[in-house]
Amino acid sequence: MITGGTPLPGTGQIQPPLPNIGAQAYIPAQRLVDYDANQKSEVFGTQLFTGAFARSAPSTFNPDYAVAIGDGVRVRIWGGFDFDSVLTVDSQGMIFLPHCGPMRVAGIHNRDLQAAVTGALRKVFSSNVSIYASLASAQPVRVLVSGFVRHPGMYEGTGNDNVLRYLDMAGGVDPDRGSFLDIQVKRGATIRYKVDLYRFLLNGDLPSTPLTDGDVIFVGQRKNTVMVGGLAASAKRFEFNGTTTLAQIAAAARPDATSTNVRVTRGSGTVQDVEYYPLSNAPDVTLTNGDLVEFTADKRPGTITVRVEGEHLGPQEYVVPYGTKLGDLLGRVEMTSNSLPESTQLFRQSVKDRQAKMLDTSLTQLQNSVLTARSGTNEESQLRQREAALVLQWVDRARHIDPSGQAVIGHGEERSALLLENGDRLRIPTRNDLVLIGGEVLFPNSFVFKPGANVQRYIQQAGGYTQNADSSRVIIAHLDGTFIDARQDDTVMPGDQIMILPKVDFKTMQFAKDVFSILYQIAIAAKVAIGL
Repeated sequence: MITGGTPLPGTGQIQPPLPNIGAQAYIPAQRLVDYDANQKSEVFGTQLFTGAFARSAPSTFNPDYAVAIGDGVRVRIWGGFDFDSVLTVDSQGMIFLPHCGPMRVAGIHNRDLQAAVTGALRKVFSSNVSIYASLASAQPVRVLVSGFVRHPGMYEGTGNDNVLRYLDMAGGVDPDRGSFLDIQVKRGATIRYKVDLYRFLLNGDLPSTPLTDGDVIFVGQRKNTVMVGGLAASAKRFEFNGTTTLAQIAAAARPDATSTNVRVTRGSGTVQDVEYYPLSNAPDVTLTNGDLVEFTADKRPGTITVRVEGEHLGPQEYVVPYGTKLGDLLGRVEMTSNSLPESTQLFRQSVKDRQAKMLDTSLTQLQNSVLTARSGTNEESQLRQREAALVLQWVDRARHIDPSGQAVIGHGEERSALLLENGDRLRIPTRNDLVLIGGEVLFPNSFVFKPGANVQRYIQQAGGYTQNADSSRVIIAHLDGTFIDARQDDTVMPGDQIMILPKVDFKTMQFAKDVFSILYQIAIAAKVAIGL
């Protein structure tokens, strides 16, 4: 049974009382949405206000805290006289000490309380007693939080709680309107002190002056701002007074070690100007409200690394000057008697990325076509549904294909003149007397190369076609990365790979041509054949 609740008008129900959380303000659950928005905000400083300060227990008493009316002071006397009690500071700021009478403690700082109480008691107990005094409890204080915060209002805590806790309970500084640089703690018309949250974030400086009942924390309007992007640890929106320099913003944004230059897009005026400076000029560059600052790495390539794998006697990794050509590097690689340098394979990350992007684009177009296809009759609609389910399953499997990134580099002068890129992988094939056959055959396997044997001979060795094979779609992949349709030339060379593509029924499948196109794309990019 709920007791002590409040009747809800018109419902006949009782609202349960708020939990007893002492000096901590009650924070409604919906405020969590605000905290989540703070974490995602692009404004520097909003990450302070995630509810951590608001949910923390009231602060312990700091040395600067001034004893106030309603506080509890524990006094202990032992030796020739024993006494142990918590004395409440009365409405006149007094406590009553045994055999000593009233003593004013209101306004005494916590660090001075022991000495003050001991001094008063020593007037009566000059010897043979020990005295200890400490602050036992503090009267809760109510502080008004106003200005540009998410939830202005009155919040309860203790005088020892710092400004951050009260701001956090109010949802934090409004990132679109409030200032992190201009926060005032006021008592009446008097400004007690000011708080700059950037000094706390960057240097750990925060005033420790205790708050008292009725104090006002006022958050002023946001000052000028610049937006920082690019290679910076804190790519956020920064606030400043008047004007600032690029060096001051960089000290807060912390550019990456790789940054060398900065691009400044001027945000004021009717014409947008873009300026470009080296970071060494940062102290001389003045920023104004609305500017966009982007840190960049403007570095000219000096050397690159190329990995050489396969059949050779040289090192695996080569560091060569930028602009080195393939022929120059191959001339430095010591081959073996089993090396096939004329069939050198080149694998490049940029090629792999393009292959993956092209495949993804083709699959997405096919998927969209399947999902938006129309049917004229119910029977056709049912057929299209079955086809769509089959094609979509195939699309899902095809998305997991990992392209090899192999580039066809040709032969002769065109190959030797090819410029190498950083991270390239060269593979020198080993003389290989095997032929690999896969795809839609009964027994995919590797077979010994036989001079003069054509594609059909190897297919027969692999048990022939499966029922799902398309005998007119046979691809031969050579070691150097080139491909050829067996209908044009069925000559097989040592080390070749033969792929038999699956059959797609053109009569019943609406998207058969699209599927076939992607099958070829996958076969070339990854040297695999996946059936429906």
